Amino acid sequence: MKPIPASELVINADGSIYHLNLRPEQIAPTVFLVGDPGRVPRVSRHFDRIEHQVQRREFVTHTGTLAGKRFTVLSTGIGTDNIDIVLNELDALANIDFETRTVKDRLTSLNIIRLGTSGGLAADIPVGSIVVSAYGIGLDNLASYYHRPVSEDEKNMEREFEDFARSIGVDLRVYAARGSEQLLRIFSAHRAGITLTCPGFYGPQGRNLRLKSIYNPRFFDEVGSFIHSGFGITNFEMETSAIFALSGMLGHRSLSCNAILANRLRKEFAEDPAAVVNNLIERILETVAASDQL
Repeated sequence: MKPIPASELVINADGSIYHLNLRPEQIAPTVFLVGDPGRVPRVSRHFDRIEHQVQRREFVTHTGTLAGKRFTVLSTGIGTDNIDIVLNELDALANIDFETRTVKDRLTSLNIIRLGTSGGLAADIPVGSIVVSAYGIGLDNLASYYHRPVSEDEKNMEREFEDFARSIGVDLRVYAARGSEQLLRIFSAHRAGITLTCPGFYGPQGRNLRLKSIYNPRFFDEVGSFIHSGFGITNFEMETSAIFALSGMLGHRSLSCNAILANRLRKEFAEDPAAVVNNLIERILETVAASDQL
């Protein structure tokens, strides 16, 4: 097997991967992804022990143990472009031999769990609740840059959602990606649905300040009625579709768990966002600590 060129796999002088500044031994089999670098210590403070603390740019990583299991929590920053960096570099750390620059014969499948914040798109999802994503629908274009095998289920979902969006006045091109069914079962105590992933916070999520979004109010009134395989659209944010698509291509298991800070239909926003995020962290960590599947 030909070695991967230095221009493609960039390794720092200390043997760490380019952006994350991590070495292979510094990541755990289960990785929590958070957007905000400040959220990393809010997760790792629950660990029994912290082995590694690394920071470069917006990428902050703590690896440690909880209930006898090893975990990594890593901040991605905002957006699917950063997810492209994080997922590819995590996979390289797990599945490429840095000495020979070749893909390993035995591949490792990581558990990748997003702990994020999100806006609710269904009237019956109260601010402060937790939703988990069975699917992500990408309104970004990240997946189009890869030769990606798409299941019939995902193809059908893409077609159904594009038709649905046109029926309520918006012409969109999307990609659909399913999360890990195995991880979804572990978090079955929480409401599961479909997450829309947007390439921005303002216009791409229908917010109007001085610039006007392409979305009309009817879109947000009706988008929650879209259903596929028994799941309705529950929320939208800026990372899930990319996590699911890249994880699927690379053979990793992924899930997105989101604290609902806003409900767009009710025009509500959490009075204490920090408390909502802390509740998400505590509930998800309780679940992974008790699970015999992680």
